Amino acid sequence: MYYHASSIGTIQQLEPRISNHGIPLIYFSKKRENVLVYLSNAVEKYCRETGFAYEGRWQKWGPYGFDKNGLLRLEEYYPDALVKTYKGVSGYIYAVHHIEEAEFDMRIPYAATSSVPVPIDTVEFVPDAYEAILQAEKAGLITIMRYEQMPERMREWNRRTIREEYESSPDHPEYRHFLKGNFPDILGE
Repeated sequence: MYYHASSIGTIQQLEPRISNHGIPLIYFSKKRENVLVYLSNAVEKYCRETGFAYEGRWQKWGPYGFDKNGLLRLEEYYPDALVKTYKGVSGYIYAVHHIEEAEFDMRIPYAATSSVPVPIDTVEFVPDAYEAILQAEKAGLITIMRYEQMPERMREWNRRTIREEYESSPDHPEYRHFLKGNFPDILGE
């Protein structure tokens, strides 16, 4: 099976869209739990909740990585990031049995892409993304590094990266708003 997450519940066929890679693709994971992180976009959610008006393409915030065995590790880069991003957010996980895989290597474990439309086989409603993420953690399907557990070397990487991200994104005011609001200790008030 291939899985894809969306906040939209009426999709009958997935269509390629331009994302951060700049080419039209549909992104999938061969592991259901790996798409839970896509049920909410922290940048978009923060901007909407703080009244920041924006009409462009939303920058994505991908606070995760994978361990050496390919297990997804969700990482909190600021206090209560999981709750702020996922709690109370509902969405849908679409599943398909077959896709025509695109020749695009993202170097992400269990990931697959398609450059052609894909009809949906099944859809699952997820009433609360936060609860689903906690269930996946409890089942050992993903791990979570909470902000309080972040080692100092990673905190330093975080400080450096947030500053670089802010400076290198003048064309994404929504992303800068998100960064400034969630990292005031790094970017100033």
